[in-house]
Amino acid sequence: MGGAHSTDQSGGHRAYIGSFTSGGGRGVTTAAVDPSTGALTPLSCADSLADPSYLTLDRSAGVLYAVSEAERGAVGAFRATADGLTPLGAPVPVGGSGPTHLCLAGGRLHTANYGSGSVSSLPLAADGSVSGPASVLTHQGSGPDSDRQEAPHAHQVLPDPTGRWVLGVDLGSDAVRVCVPAPATGALRVHARTALRAGTGPRHLAFHPAGEVVYVLHELEPQLTVCRWNGASGRLEPVREVPVASQGAPGAVRAYPSAIAVSPDGRFVWAAVRGADTLVTFSLAGGPEQPRLTGTAGCGGRWPRDLAVDPSGRRLYAANEHSGDVTWFEVDPRTGDPRRAGSVAVPAASCVVFG
Repeated sequence: MGGAHSTDQSGGHRAYIGSFTSGGGRGVTTAAVDPSTGALTPLSCADSLADPSYLTLDRSAGVLYAVSEAERGAVGAFRATADGLTPLGAPVPVGGSGPTHLCLAGGRLHTANYGSGSVSSLPLAADGSVSGPASVLTHQGSGPDSDRQEAPHAHQVLPDPTGRWVLGVDLGSDAVRVCVPAPATGALRVHARTALRAGTGPRHLAFHPAGEVVYVLHELEPQLTVCRWNGASGRLEPVREVPVASQGAPGAVRAYPSAIAVSPDGRFVWAAVRGADTLVTFSLAGGPEQPRLTGTAGCGGRWPRDLAVDPSGRRLYAANEHSGDVTWFEVDPRTGDPRRAGSVAVPAASCVVFG
């Protein structure tokens, strides 16, 4: 047995959980997923990479990639098998500091480097291992928040549904950059830049399954920006902002939205909010451009850094960094509201992806 599609003896699939080793985490945890309950059972840990805070999986090749969110940022590759993860070579430098996100696009691996405000692109070998050197695209700009926006801070890099474009979300310069890989080298160059409201600090975005609407989640203000996406021209157009509310008295606890997810059927959007430690549900019953906030629930722990939907769309998983757990929720098929179903201890949890 081998590959990312391997199942355990109960017929469940795998989940991979990133964590901060500097905060007591165990690296990348491989867990079995119970197909009937969604429960996670940790099986093994791979600790060869420091602070693997974000992961992405090439399911067809059975290779898992992780950033090393360190001052000298790097990426690591692992072969995913039924028995766990095996490193594919040594970590490779990304040419930037503090990488927080990564994606696969155009046959290359791309990282968003928060500390240096850049996006890196690295070639992949035939076996899925990463090689260098990295091609680095450095962002420019700043924002009005002197503590968080003194310089660019790339926080996410993601391909669009067509695979033609790569979008980089920059918290420091309040912008989303649409990039295109150079045909000869695969290095990224900026095709278009979409400015968002100053001081809001865009962190992550997600596409609606139909591919023509993008939801941008802001960290410095609890806001969701709805944008139209044109995959033919590579243009992103802001349409409206929707508040991301949280529980408690207004202003009692500052809200730091972190992660956003869209249901596979395109009916709901969910956002994780740190500080308030909540999961917020938006209904798309009025159409993809009309998210309506319909519910707020506890995240099951403290400081939800990541939020993931399982492949079936029936469950949500929150990686709660400060409480050191991953909590899963059953999604009400009518309302989209998450109902807590269980949790598992994962120190300094930061990210969840599914095989």
